[in-house]
Amino acid sequence: VLALIAFICIETIMECSPCEGLYFFEFVSCSALVVTGVLLLMFSLNLHTRIPQINWNLTDLVNTGLSTFFFFIASVVLAALNHKTGAEIAAVIFGFLAMAVYAVNTYLAVKKWRMSSRQQSSRQSSDYIRARTESREVDHRPEIQRLDA
Repeated sequence: VLALIAFICIETIMECSPCEGLYFFEFVSCSALVVTGVLLLMFSLNLHTRIPQINWNLTDLVNTGLSTFFFFIASVVLAALNHKTGAEIAAVIFGFLAMAVYAVNTYLAVKKWRMSSRQQSSRQSSDYIRARTESREVDHRPEIQRLDA
């Protein structure tokens, strides 16, 4: 929502000179809005479960991390190059707010990604232990005869 408000604020600016900071901020806010919206839609409709080949926790982490970084850069550039109009100041404020929310989400995504990585590694080690145990049990069963004996 904050990315949408920042995008709306930046779109209300009619004239600029230089416009590079404004265009970069516009690109960052629009891109973050679209990518986050698509991921939100996929997660809310459980469409991500149909594509298990993608690590969705890592995808969310990369999205939020990059959005945090680019919102920070775009907001600093726009703050340095603005003409002190109301729309530019509002866009900078909402850009920094969006950056803060993305940063919190990045922190939560890192925690979730680490937790899923630990669960996956413990699941792999327990599968290995179970396979080793089952192979030893087969060797000790008297009904199975070895061919080399």
